[in-house]
Amino acid sequence: MNQLKQIHAHTLRNGTDFTKYLITKLLEIPNIHYAHKLFDNMPKPTLFLYNKLIQAYSCYGPHFHCFYLYSQLLHQGYSPNAHSFTFLFAACANLSFNFQGQILHAHFIQFGLQSDVYALTALVDMYAKMGLVHFAQKQFDEMSVKDVPSWNSLIAGYMRCGFLDEASRLFSDMPSRNVISWTAMISGYSQNGKYQEALEIYLEMEKGGIVRPNEVTIASVLPACANLGALEVGQRIEAYARANGYFKSMFVCNAVLELYTRCGRIDRALQVFDDIAKHRNLCSWNTMIMGLAVHGKCDKALALFNQMLGKGMTPDDVTFVGTILACTHGGMVVKGRELFSLMKNKFSIHPKLEHYGCMVDLLGRAGELQEAYDLIQTMPMKPDSIVWGTLLGACSFHGNVELAEKAAESLFKLEPWNPGNYVILSNIYARAGKWDGVAKLRKLMKGSNITKAAGYSLIEEGGKIHKFIVDDKSHPRSELIFAILDDVTAKMKLDVGTTDWDSDIEEICLL
Repeated sequence: MNQLKQIHAHTLRNGTDFTKYLITKLLEIPNIHYAHKLFDNMPKPTLFLYNKLIQAYSCYGPHFHCFYLYSQLLHQGYSPNAHSFTFLFAACANLSFNFQGQILHAHFIQFGLQSDVYALTALVDMYAKMGLVHFAQKQFDEMSVKDVPSWNSLIAGYMRCGFLDEASRLFSDMPSRNVISWTAMISGYSQNGKYQEALEIYLEMEKGGIVRPNEVTIASVLPACANLGALEVGQRIEAYARANGYFKSMFVCNAVLELYTRCGRIDRALQVFDDIAKHRNLCSWNTMIMGLAVHGKCDKALALFNQMLGKGMTPDDVTFVGTILACTHGGMVVKGRELFSLMKNKFSIHPKLEHYGCMVDLLGRAGELQEAYDLIQTMPMKPDSIVWGTLLGACSFHGNVELAEKAAESLFKLEPWNPGNYVILSNIYARAGKWDGVAKLRKLMKGSNITKAAGYSLIEEGGKIHKFIVDDKSHPRSELIFAILDDVTAKMKLDVGTTDWDSDIEEICLL
């Protein structure tokens, strides 16, 4: 930077013109502010420099400067080229300027630049990022030449909008794929809650051996492993990430941290948390606090919160979800109320639905049902099914019929299709001896064709996730599995202390 300033001073003293060189080098640093000042002092900047500055603002922001420069460029009498529009479309996508994007598209056609594959790909990407996937698909279909980035942009757009089948269809039709293609699918499935599909795509990619996962792929698949409890696969992915130097990325580090906290390996999570001590960000602290809270390490979670504050970190709304959750699992009602007040009064964080849900859970578990109900009534937003469901669960535990009926009434309106709410209220009635209420609910369920869905479980074995329901006989060797389970049950009833349980369980897994 000092050398560039010296060159600038030299040009001013000697009247030589190195402005183009200086601006180009300044944008590489990047020092956009300095470069723009030099640019403004030029009597007539070239189209090349306009494009370089538009590109810089498109990449680093503020993105709206791109449109000011575009307007200036037209006023100077220049005709923008494909490079201009490539960066302008990207800026438009970042700002979600739908109307401005369509105007740029019209100009793009007006200047006759539809043959440039890079600009067309940027146009597809712009519409996809804006959520206008029908426009993106139309532009994609009209492209005479489609490269891999074109396919990737459309796939990512469909995934972002939740159109998973369309994205899957495109992915299957691709003539060739790169790591971004695979990552778009993995990330899309994971972000849409389709964790099993995300992991299956990753394993397919891994098995193919042609394309190697990068750090974005790793950060995308690990949350799927965490949500599925696929610890074995997750550990293998962690080893790959460490071997390839991807632990330099905090996205990867935090994803590994989430894997261990969600899978109950708090010991390993704490090791990872210590390993990244110098690079921790707020997400790292939040993940660790939440993990400790969920697994009943309430005092440690709150101690970590205090340690975080001591290091000058400012908590956010997610931090307080974790701390109040710690109070919930520890039965610390007074501390929970204190934290709920602290987030508003000291940190100016307005409680969200999640915070109210945690407080209702905290109060409900402690038997403070009326206070929980009163809190729901004072919420600034409409309570959702989770909040009312939490209160209903607390009423079930403490046998409060009156408030259970109020919670259930709201739940029947919010999710009339959910049989669980009817079953819980029916059980509350039954325990209270209100058999007329039980009969009424059963009649209501029958009349509305509401049936209880079969529960299922997931188990990881050999790097694969297996799904099964009660009395499931879909496995080809189910008869042998049930025979071994019967043998295990018989041994448990005999309470034989010397029984080798591990060998029996291992035998089932090997089937």
